[in-house]
Amino acid sequence: MVPHPSKKRRLDSIDSAEHVLGSEELNSLDNGGAHSGSSKDEELANPTPQQLKAQKRSKPQRNGTIDSKASEAFIGETNRSTMFKLQVDELLSEIRPNYQRKKESLDGVLQRLKTVIEQLPEREAKGIQEAERDAYKSDKITIPFPDPKPPKDANYKVAYSKPTSINVVGSFALKTASKENGIITVDLAVVMPSTIFQDKDYLNYRYFHKRAYYLACLAAGLKVDEKSAYDISFASLSGNPLLPIIQLKAKGSGKGGILGSKCHIQVIPVLGEETFKMSKTLPSSCCVRKAPLDNGEATEPTPFYNASVRSDALVVSYLKTLHAASIQCSSFQDACLLGRIWLRQRGFGSNLSKGGCGHFEWAAMVAMLLQGGGYQGKSVLSSGYSSYQLFKATLNFLATRDLESSPLLFQSHDTKIPKSGGPYFVDGTKGINVLFKMSSWAYRKLRYEAKLTVEMLNDSVLDHFEPTFIMSTDTLLQKFDNYVRIPVSVLKSVPDKDFQTSYPLILQSCQDIYSILSRGLGDRVNLIDFSWPEGRSWSTKVPSPSPGADEDLVIGFILDPTNFNRSIDHGPAAEEKEAAGEFRRFWGEKAELRRFKDGRILESLIWSEKDTSMSIFQQIVRYILDRHFRRDLSEAATFVGELFDDLIPTGPMTARSGIAPFRPLMDTFDQLEKSIRAAEDLPLQLRQISAASSQLSYSSLQTPNFNPAPNSAVDPANVVISFEGSGRWPDDLSAIQRTKIAILLKMGELLEDTTEGIVTRPGLENEESDITNSTFLDLIYPNGGAFRLRIQADHEQILLERLLKQRDLSAHTREEAVLALASYKRGFISSPTHTQAFRTLCTRFPLLSPSIRLVKKWFESHLLSSHVCEELVELFVARVFVQPHPYQPPSSVMTGFLRTIHMLSRWDWRTDPLIVDLGGDMTSQNVDTIKIRFEAWRKVDPAMNRVVLFVGSNIDSDGVTWTQHARPSKVVATRMTTLARSACALVKEQGLELDPKELFASSTDDYDFVVHLHPRFSGANRGKTPSKRANQYKNLQVQVANKDDIDLVGYDPVGLFIDELKSLYGGNIIFFHQRTSLAGGSGPGGSVICGLWNPQSTAPRPWKVNLTYSTRPVLGHMGGVNGTEKQEDAESSGEESHLDFNKPAVLNEIARLGGDMISRIELH
Repeated sequence: MVPHPSKKRRLDSIDSAEHVLGSEELNSLDNGGAHSGSSKDEELANPTPQQLKAQKRSKPQRNGTIDSKASEAFIGETNRSTMFKLQVDELLSEIRPNYQRKKESLDGVLQRLKTVIEQLPEREAKGIQEAERDAYKSDKITIPFPDPKPPKDANYKVAYSKPTSINVVGSFALKTASKENGIITVDLAVVMPSTIFQDKDYLNYRYFHKRAYYLACLAAGLKVDEKSAYDISFASLSGNPLLPIIQLKAKGSGKGGILGSKCHIQVIPVLGEETFKMSKTLPSSCCVRKAPLDNGEATEPTPFYNASVRSDALVVSYLKTLHAASIQCSSFQDACLLGRIWLRQRGFGSNLSKGGCGHFEWAAMVAMLLQGGGYQGKSVLSSGYSSYQLFKATLNFLATRDLESSPLLFQSHDTKIPKSGGPYFVDGTKGINVLFKMSSWAYRKLRYEAKLTVEMLNDSVLDHFEPTFIMSTDTLLQKFDNYVRIPVSVLKSVPDKDFQTSYPLILQSCQDIYSILSRGLGDRVNLIDFSWPEGRSWSTKVPSPSPGADEDLVIGFILDPTNFNRSIDHGPAAEEKEAAGEFRRFWGEKAELRRFKDGRILESLIWSEKDTSMSIFQQIVRYILDRHFRRDLSEAATFVGELFDDLIPTGPMTARSGIAPFRPLMDTFDQLEKSIRAAEDLPLQLRQISAASSQLSYSSLQTPNFNPAPNSAVDPANVVISFEGSGRWPDDLSAIQRTKIAILLKMGELLEDTTEGIVTRPGLENEESDITNSTFLDLIYPNGGAFRLRIQADHEQILLERLLKQRDLSAHTREEAVLALASYKRGFISSPTHTQAFRTLCTRFPLLSPSIRLVKKWFESHLLSSHVCEELVELFVARVFVQPHPYQPPSSVMTGFLRTIHMLSRWDWRTDPLIVDLGGDMTSQNVDTIKIRFEAWRKVDPAMNRVVLFVGSNIDSDGVTWTQHARPSKVVATRMTTLARSACALVKEQGLELDPKELFASSTDDYDFVVHLHPRFSGANRGKTPSKRANQYKNLQVQVANKDDIDLVGYDPVGLFIDELKSLYGGNIIFFHQRTSLAGGSGPGGSVICGLWNPQSTAPRPWKVNLTYSTRPVLGHMGGVNGTEKQEDAESSGEESHLDFNKPAVLNEIARLGGDMISRIELH
């Protein structure tokens, strides 16, 4: 979709803010709180149009170590385009808070907090048990000790002393905060004095226990403040259970209080930088010791624990570092905002449950990359970069540098890296790994997202601003192809094998599960991700809560579409004894030795979907969990996503097998082509045989019906036959149609003579027109395959175009010629090209075919398929596969379906064309051509009476081939968008609890009337006739059935009935009907025809002769458009003022036309 310049964008799914300690600018409350900034800063944040023009003309400055020419070569241009820059500027202005206003409202609150904290009395040192008892008895405070809790007889004491300093920290101080749900969070760092700590308090959780007591003392002091107007609670800083903090929120609504409802304050106790030596808490150190080190036992490093201690000591240092970076690089603040938005839209945050990479981690990496991190210590980023350049270059660094296999040691080349896994971006000047909260799976997800975004930004054809910054990719059921839910309560049974004990329990469990799943699934998955509910705040009166019994660990999988359903896994060769032994130890009894056709003898795994309802993927995951963990974990796991496969009309097996169900028909089509080419005595030289049907592009809702049941209708697949150019074609359009009839009759005779068992049957169509194709030839093979052949004559198009150039042509003849030419191009040119393109795409994307079929079922279920043609639906689905950004192409039916519905819900078809690059070879000129034609259509037809949806592609730049003549109309297009938005809202609301069938449930209450059809005339039952002697003489029944089956090829009585109704009442009634029967569907089914009265044409109107529909006179009312006329005036004049649409008579006419086909008509 092409963004409209004047459209105002809003970020999708803005969640609660991520606020981290150790942010950007030191801002002491002793100096009056957060400063408002200089006028120069305001000018940079809100440039005038003149400044923007000057920036465009100015050259990049040569600041930093990277040459400006090199930077331009890397980025391409400063802001890609003027439009992109304007979009970025508008986005930044929307999310940037009004710091001056916030400062004025917060100054009093912050000063009050500072005064209260500084006046708190000191508390003498006491033991753990005494401290807990006194805190609860006198202050009603439960000390938030992290696990493991301190022993009651601990040989150390806790105390409280006046803090060294109190500072406002975080993104609010540096002006890199963003408005998220209108809430601003301010971090208040309270620096604890070093006198309350001993030299070895960094060991065995002693620091965290003393910190928790200090926090409890702060909470007690804030609770007794008489002027407080806020609620006090405890929370974990960034989800780290080792670092509890105090949260202050306004009481009630917060209106009129000193702390507004849109502002939260976090009070965070921190360390002085020199309290503990940096060398003691390096990543390779062990700070959780079970025994003295002098006993000679090896110890495992505790990097997470060490970094948690060290991060508390680096607040002031990082504030200075990031503040210096904002001064050195004027674009630093905006680059941090762009990074913050990008991370949040992809579900990342500083919280452990969100990957452990948020705004602070981004800002710290950008600041360090401005100083170094490149080849031979040179800087990766230049201070002369614009905010967009900084943003893209940082993403490029994340995408290309693997910090797991090649850690970045900034100004520290002798730091030892432990083998615990995870990325290492080590700041040697401060002795900490900036990404210490990131696990292996979260980091790989970060690189995955960075690669996708860099790929988007390198695309010069389409504008990817929306998928980069606006669209949220963290929506459940759209991000991953499959999900596994495991209750958090059963994770305690997961053994801790390879992960250090200093990590929180849930991280230990996830790491163990991740290592087993990644090894067992191998190349079946491209990405595995773990997520769990973000920790909530808790009352100061209760202990810190454990994960709730009703909370789940959610494992998301991005599948490899070519490998995830593989039935055989090859292991090591039998000669590789060590590898084969390891393979058998991992897989157990499932591993078996097999000899293959090529002579190899390999350890193998055989999977099958026979005799089980589980997919191969589900079988593997359950087997792995059951073998390597306790059985209750495997039994507690539930799978989400495969229920969408069950909704495919032919079942989940065909959904996962892609195009396999269409192979028999394709083989029959190849046989047909060979038979026609081998036929002799054809009157013209054959040029091409082209498929022109969704059945032959692997995308029809129902799979081809081979060996159908007796008396069941078969839909033939359309085929176009073209001959070499010849002067033997007549110069009369009507004569051309007669010539086609003769050629098809001759072709049918030749095929019946040369192909055993084939049956041919000619037919007529478009009988009301002499210049439109009027004949076809049905071919029915013994196996049930059916084809409908039509002949393309190039001379026909020439004659139609020549006819339209005649100036003296009557209006009726011109309209007929226009329709005939459009029908010719659509049926003989566009349809074969479209079919061939989708045959290629469905082979390239294995999940495209079942995704198309499920989306078509959605349109059928909501009775939209009679207005939206198949080809248009196929283009909708193809859009999310060929232009999947910000995702990769879907690898499951669920993601293919839901992303298509999401795309439809976001598409503003009134102002934007839909552009689909089916071949991947579109150029900027092609896109511009489509845009120009769209704008031309909107100028010619601003009311959208002829073209509503505009869908262009590389094979159809016209954009109206499948949508002209108001197919669909504005009413139908609006309903499509409304239904898509409702479906997306339901998915967002229910998440993993969603029942997919609810997305297909449709009610008929919204329609004015419903015509109920007899079941034997609709869907797959059409044509079936009950027989009283059906159980007698089975051999005769089969013979009769074979003859009836031929007559039922292409038989669609309901379709013909609806076509007749549209020709009679199309201007007065909008009809809705399913074109395909949906067995077991939730919708109204193919057994009803629903109708809406057109208010414009059925409203009362003045009397007029020769109306094409039934009317009745009504006195005393002028048409609702021009107002009303008093009834007494009309009665006094004795005249009938207007005619009303006779709805009861029209419904009676519909019942008469339908005859036995209609069972009843229901009025609403």
